[in-house]
Amino acid sequence: MDPHARTRSDSEGRNLMIPIDLVTGVTPLHAAPRLALRLGLGAGDLLVKRDDLIGLGGGGNKVRKLQYTCAEAIGGSATVLVTTGAPQSNHARLTAAAAARLGLRAVLVLEGAEPPQVQGNLLLEKYLGASVVWAGDDDLAAAAAGVVAALAADGERPYLIPFGGTSAHSAEGYADAARELLGQLPEPDHVVVAVGSGGTMAGLVKVLGAKRVLGVDCGAVDDARGTVADLLRGMGSAVAPEELRIDGNQIGRGYARLEPATRAAMTEFAQAEGILLDPTYTGRAGAGLISAVRSGEIRPGERTVFLHTGGLPGLFGHPEA
Repeated sequence: MDPHARTRSDSEGRNLMIPIDLVTGVTPLHAAPRLALRLGLGAGDLLVKRDDLIGLGGGGNKVRKLQYTCAEAIGGSATVLVTTGAPQSNHARLTAAAAARLGLRAVLVLEGAEPPQVQGNLLLEKYLGASVVWAGDDDLAAAAAGVVAALAADGERPYLIPFGGTSAHSAEGYADAARELLGQLPEPDHVVVAVGSGGTMAGLVKVLGAKRVLGVDCGAVDDARGTVADLLRGMGSAVAPEELRIDGNQIGRGYARLEPATRAAMTEFAQAEGILLDPTYTGRAGAGLISAVRSGEIRPGERTVFLHTGGLPGLFGHPEA
């Protein structure tokens, strides 16, 4: 077993992998008074949890999940991590970074065809030493299965990380983050977060409850509400889909498009607080926050945390940015 891998026994005597430490300490919780006032909140009402500052591979929420998936991988003596994603996938970038940290290879199976220019996350993945396989018109899951089979035939021990790094097991990374947040702010009224593959919201809801977490659907999955509820069920928390607070109004023309409300939110955060968002996830979450304040769902006097899940490198590879 790899020296990074450790196990512990649960109450029933089963061996469970202890997550690998890939997060550099507690991420900051920054006040955002100028942005709060511009949105119509009180100066002390809005804070930003800076998971974009996690110290691995450019930062972002995927690192907390990778602590769990990589523990399983090295516990099984894997030699190569395989995962899937969109061309500017933050998860793919951070899988490459985690592999480099742990002395493993990384193979990234990305949808579509290779673009004419290597920009954004693709450029960082190149520096991190990852191999990229383009799925073209093939189904992404089928393409990844083919890559895993080919690697195994060559004598490698591949470990396939699911889309977005999300499973009921890896979502525990954001149950950990919720507990960390409560140590910084014991009674938040709202926590606003982007919803991609669903694991980040699921982990937060497990600890904070459905009433306090507002997820903003980015269009990465067909049924965000059902996806988050299924993950929670796998985490031992029964929350009905209709109980979840999910804003589905920020998807616009689709996941890959930069919507006017998203661009406006990116501008507000940047010019009021010097905080940079990305056009796919945190920009949409910012638009959801602004919408919730305007509608009265979030009111002055309520302590609100915006969870910054990273993703800035994707800005430099987005065709509309």
